[in-house]
Order: sequence, then structure tokens, then C-alpha cells
Amino acid sequence: MQKTVNVPPSNIFLVGPMGAGKTSIGRQLARALGKQFVDSDREIEHHTGTTISLLFELEGESGFRRRERQVIDRLTQRENIVLATGGGAVLSKENRTNLIHRGVVVYLHAPIARLMQRTAGDKTRPLLQTSDPRGRLAQIVRQREPLYRQVADVIVSTEGKSLRYLVSHIVRLISVGN
Repeated sequence: MQKTVNVPPSNIFLVGPMGAGKTSIGRQLARALGKQFVDSDREIEHHTGTTISLLFELEGESGFRRRERQVIDRLTQRENIVLATGGGAVLSKENRTNLIHRGVVVYLHAPIARLMQRTAGDKTRPLLQTSDPRGRLAQIVRQREPLYRQVADVIVSTEGKSLRYLVSHIVRLISVGN
């Protein structure tokens, strides 16, 4: 289900599971719209001087989520950005509220098989460092799917579509009159 937005948005926020393409699509979308691209995970790494993986190791998921809430609150108050959020950003009610009220939210949806393909062997994803990454990813998606849908103004399936197509499709969906 997709709905179009009636007003050109100042901010566009991308949500979805790890491997859905938020960073890749976000960079190109920002370029196409003349907006600044920001990745919340990269912002956290920049401000802490360390990796997300190490933050998880040192502070646990709760410590990371606290930092993530602070960064998303700050970033969503900016203007004229395309923001790629971390896959778990929607777990926080505060983040969901900020995303809903401060921009247009695009949920990038992809099937588990595609997400596994895109994240296979990626040691920078702490939640997948388990003996059953596929099972863990499926569990994460089941838990977060309703939250992605709750915040979404637009839902876009990334399966089988080129980056160029996805960017132009999203631009059309969020443009006035389309």
C-alpha cells in the first residue's frame, strides 16, 4: 500500500531493516532533490569516534539506542535533508514521533532473502553476529515491520528494482500532484 504526499517535504526520512538500501537510495535521492544526505549511524560513529559494533560491545544495545534517540532528535530538527535511519530506530516511541511529525517517512521494504544477500558476511552489523543470522534477521523484521508501517507515509518495495528506478519512483510519490 502506498499513498502519495500532497506537500513537497522539506525532510525525507528512510526507514526499513538493515540491508533494505536506505543509505544507497538515500544518497541518490538527496542528490536528485538537492538535499543533504545524512546517515544516523554514521553520525553516531562520527560523534563518538568509534564504530556501531564497538558501541554495542561497550554499552550494549540500550546504550546504543540512547545515543540513537539523541542523534535522531537532533537530525530530524534540521531542514532539507534525506535521513537514512538505522534499522532499529523505530523501536523508540520518541523516534517514531519525531519521524512522523518532522518529515515524510519512506519505508523501504525488501524480502528476507534479499536482506540476507545484502548483509551476508557483514561483520559491522552486531545484531547479526550469531550462529543463525537468517533466523535473527527474520525475527528482527517480524518485530519491526508493524513499526515501519506505523510511521510510513510511503511504502516502497526495493525487490528487483534498480537504484535509478527507486529514486525516481520515490521522487514521483512525494511530489505535488502525483
